[in-house]
Amino acid sequence: MDTDGTHGTDARRAPGAGHVPRPAGPPPGLPPKPSRAPNTGPTLAAWLRTPRTSDGPGVWSYGHVPRAAEEPERTPTRQLVSGALIALLAGLLLWSLLWNGYLGGFWLWPLYMFTPDSWAGTLPSVVAAYTWYAIVAVTLLIGFGRLGRWPELGGRLLGSRALRAAKAAVPAPRAPEAGGPEDPAGWPEVREAGMGEVAEALGGEVGAGRMNDVDYARIRRAWETVRAEPSRARAFAEAVRTKGAGACVHPSGARDLPVRASRHDMLARQVLLGTADEGARNPYARRGVGLALDPSVLGTSLLAVGPSGAGKTRRLVRPVVESLALQALAGQAAVVAVASAGAQLGPDAAFDVVVRVGDPDSVYDLDLYGGTTDPDEAATLLAEAFVGDIQGTDVRRAATALAQLLGPYRTAHGRFPPVPELRELLDQVPGPLAALRARLEAAGAHAMLRELDARERQHGAHGDPGPALAGRVALLDRPAFAGFFDTTGQGRPFSLRALEHPLRVRIDLPERGHADASRMLARLLLAQFNAAAAARADRSLFAFLAFDDASYTLTPETVRGVQRLRSANAGVLLTLRTLDDVPEALRTPLLGAVGCRMAFSGVTTWDGKRFAEAWGTEWVETRTVTHRTVFADQPLTRAIHAFRKLVTGNAVTTDAVTVRQEERERWSPSDLAHAVPPGHAVLSLTTVRGERAAPLLVRLAGTS
Repeated sequence: MDTDGTHGTDARRAPGAGHVPRPAGPPPGLPPKPSRAPNTGPTLAAWLRTPRTSDGPGVWSYGHVPRAAEEPERTPTRQLVSGALIALLAGLLLWSLLWNGYLGGFWLWPLYMFTPDSWAGTLPSVVAAYTWYAIVAVTLLIGFGRLGRWPELGGRLLGSRALRAAKAAVPAPRAPEAGGPEDPAGWPEVREAGMGEVAEALGGEVGAGRMNDVDYARIRRAWETVRAEPSRARAFAEAVRTKGAGACVHPSGARDLPVRASRHDMLARQVLLGTADEGARNPYARRGVGLALDPSVLGTSLLAVGPSGAGKTRRLVRPVVESLALQALAGQAAVVAVASAGAQLGPDAAFDVVVRVGDPDSVYDLDLYGGTTDPDEAATLLAEAFVGDIQGTDVRRAATALAQLLGPYRTAHGRFPPVPELRELLDQVPGPLAALRARLEAAGAHAMLRELDARERQHGAHGDPGPALAGRVALLDRPAFAGFFDTTGQGRPFSLRALEHPLRVRIDLPERGHADASRMLARLLLAQFNAAAAARADRSLFAFLAFDDASYTLTPETVRGVQRLRSANAGVLLTLRTLDDVPEALRTPLLGAVGCRMAFSGVTTWDGKRFAEAWGTEWVETRTVTHRTVFADQPLTRAIHAFRKLVTGNAVTTDAVTVRQEERERWSPSDLAHAVPPGHAVLSLTTVRGERAAPLLVRLAGTS
């Protein structure tokens, strides 16, 4: 349901050093603490009936009323006041002339015509006379009020913003009638398909309050699969009959997140990011409009740049991950969030898989080879992660060198080598190489023996990537990672090949103690995600990868892979403290590869220059006013001008207005660096269908 963060409890905090546990249960005499905050929002039925209208990418469609494209002409308040006073005086003057008979008695003719002579001097005649006087007075009041624009002045003085918005707004769409044939709470599409009993059962769950917004979205998603494959109708009906709102539940059994920190609309699959600023920097039609993100814009990927403390995690990454986690519970998405250990992306209970790399208590491990069984594919992904950021290193040669070892090892052992053995093979340690050769000879794998011989010949030659690969693998061959990246099948490795399932995954990287290893793993995850998202047989689920910090993660190949994600119903979220964390040769391609760009408050002018180039220019109308002093020729006119200058202190001038069209930057580097207030960001959006929204100044949710 459309919530504002009041549904749920605070995230659980694990006790750390010095934490004194409190006794279980409430103090004596006090009621137990409720597990969830009271629901103060609308009911599910009212939430469903609220019209949703969108007139552009990123518009928060829940209850949105489109506005006029241009702001109505605004008359100066001083001019309105003077016009209203003149109209009032003119109206009083006309009434006085009529009342005192200076204009004759023509205005009393209707009274004489419709009043019988027998009423003369009676009470009915008095009532009729004063009624007619009131009609004439009200007519004059309305006429001169419209002439003097009194309603506009009253709105300007009492509530100008609301009145102008209501006057300029497009008529709001009509909400469906409760209990009517179009009422979404009654599941009309199920009823029209001939499953009236199922529709009644679902409508009863909505009316009784046993169904929440995630349940509605999940069951609606299941119904779409039934429409695509009618053979599932019987199973769908049986699930609804036996489980009600809990039908077709997520494999985890969860029907909601433990806590929501943002406002979501599961029907439109949106998360509210903030509100467009009311200032003149935004188009009139977007001022004060809620801005939201959904798969249609996230499918083009999003790049956000802002310094530390700008709110990238709390106001962008957390809401997006939370929204897609809710959609995963509804069977609509699969989300993987990558962050450093301790990042506040939600409690562990909000995820199906939590991988804590380097933490011995981690339940899940990370598959270093991405779940593939092809040595060449595994070698390509590893080479991209290991040496893709080293300038002057040929990634293809590195992939060939790795494939010359991974192929023989898999042929000999039926699996890929763990990290220590891969390091030994890259270092050409004699013992492991001899043992591998012996197993290949025993198996008669002559093709793999030739691969191994080629690697031995190339080792130590000029330009050999082997030493660089061995040095990068050594970053993972540390005591902190002992037991991780296991390939023997004893652990529980997570692979990005699981993106065909509605999973919620969080991967914590040891950024503090092993920064280089964390960046290498981040590059590996991005390369694996690009490959896994494109290789999915079923692309009905929206797959998303969110990086809380993508510094030193991007390579030329992964940037090209990001650009291809929109055709695979997938996207990524990349956050950077500065574009300097990306190689200079990749900064322009990166801004071109993503469809959504976001500059937080506090970016530098160097970063602002890149964003300004990406956002381009627009044609604006400029007005230039020139003041010219008036020189009079006639003596009387000169005397009047002299007297006016004596009274006002200013010479008599005339204004010359020049209007012209100019091409200017939408946002200049200086404006991005200095004119974006704290808690704000400049955001541009592009949908997967190619619709674009110009950069808007957004007041992010949660700011005061």
